Amino acid sequence: MHIHILGICGTFMGSLALLARALGHTVTGSDANVYPPMSTQLENAGVTIAEGYLVEHLQPAPDLVVVGNAMKRGMGVIEYMLDSGLRYTSGPQFLSEQVLQSRHVIAVAGTHGKTTTTTMLAWILHYAGIDAGFLIGGVPLVDTTDEHLQQVFAHSSYLGAEKNNDDAEKTGYFVIEADEYDSAFFDKRSKFVHYRPRTAILNNLEFDHADIFADLNAIQTQFHHMVRMIPSTGKIIMPAATISLEDTLAKGVWTPIWRTAVLDSAADNTNKEEQALKNNSDWQAELISADGGQFNISFTADKEAKALVNWSMSGIHNVNNALVAVAAAYNVGVDVKTACAALSAFAGIKRRMELIGDINDILVFDDFAHHPTAITTTLDGAKKKLADRRVWAIIEPRSNTMKMGIHQDSLAESAALADHTLWYEPTGLEWGLREVIENANMVNPNMGNQQVLSSVDTIIEHISTHAKAGDAIVIMSNGGFEGIHQRLLTALRTQ
Repeated sequence: MHIHILGICGTFMGSLALLARALGHTVTGSDANVYPPMSTQLENAGVTIAEGYLVEHLQPAPDLVVVGNAMKRGMGVIEYMLDSGLRYTSGPQFLSEQVLQSRHVIAVAGTHGKTTTTTMLAWILHYAGIDAGFLIGGVPLVDTTDEHLQQVFAHSSYLGAEKNNDDAEKTGYFVIEADEYDSAFFDKRSKFVHYRPRTAILNNLEFDHADIFADLNAIQTQFHHMVRMIPSTGKIIMPAATISLEDTLAKGVWTPIWRTAVLDSAADNTNKEEQALKNNSDWQAELISADGGQFNISFTADKEAKALVNWSMSGIHNVNNALVAVAAAYNVGVDVKTACAALSAFAGIKRRMELIGDINDILVFDDFAHHPTAITTTLDGAKKKLADRRVWAIIEPRSNTMKMGIHQDSLAESAALADHTLWYEPTGLEWGLREVIENANMVNPNMGNQQVLSSVDTIIEHISTHAKAGDAIVIMSNGGFEGIHQRLLTALRTQ
């Protein structure tokens, strides 16, 4: 079958294209923004990509058009598809019908950490010898001599075995990043409603995607739609003392729950009720190092289930991600020691504090953070891990929620941990980023040295002039950021 995917270079749709190829389909696609790493791995997998959304891309007619959620009525290619009576579906529905219905689905949902947690869990399962399928909204980093792991994690998705390799009577496993964003212009339900998981990780829940959700309650409603589908023989795994998730489950829950907690002796423990909930959690991670590079994981119901993780990752948020991943793996038969050994060999994924250059002892990192909470947690981990370095943050407010200014009051505070912050204010931003940052600095001078610049060229020039050996630069954006990553590396090399 010939499948054409509209919006193929998005992280979800690109991963879906690889699965469709693995199923034996001929896959083509088109996108308005074709850039690495997704475009590179698609081309390497034999997927033909066309630039732009042209009617000609649907001529001759494919057997099926898979429509990305960036497509809208009024676009020429969409009107042509509808007028011509072409067969079409959404990405989540295609995935559900073609792959997930025959699997034990482990869904990873939450405002933050979905990609990292999904990758961790898939890595653990394969390290343990379970041939699980997966779909990740990013590209894994692989630093191992194990040829199987190298091959499986060369791409952002993998079909895996339809049957459990230990018991042919049982279905295989599929780990999926369960996004709450809508499915398509003709299906405004969240993507994860299509997945019908048996095991669900609910990592956290904050207000985001203001372009499609009116408020937090609207997102909680979608989360509860998924909760309603989880069978009573399944499992829900979630952090303890997370009010937004507890309120969601108060609408009704029919599935056993494991609650998790990171115990940090250095944290503010003045909230006694919250601390009591964490101390009584089912799964716990106890920090050994302040930056989260070493920690113990234990399951209170099994005294033997305790092991050490010693890895290169940083940040308490990643310890949280690791904890729920280990719990989910344990739920499908992986012992804690094996899971922790797997995490100790885990290299991470691209664009999550990924070191992309070391130029004259100036470290340059690429990170996907695009929400105030994610910016804060990323910088917290960076400052702890890079304690002897001056940290620069370069931030593009690119997400739809950011562009609408929904979180503008918390932006300056979110970057306060950086020694220097450069905010990019692109032409056409509907609210005044410069005024927001300047006002925040006037109210609270402890926000750090924060500036707003209106061009990528100016940002590169500023960094090239002021950065020095021993500094670390963290570039944060959920898009290509006008190619700033390689442009900055080139500028630093030639200064």
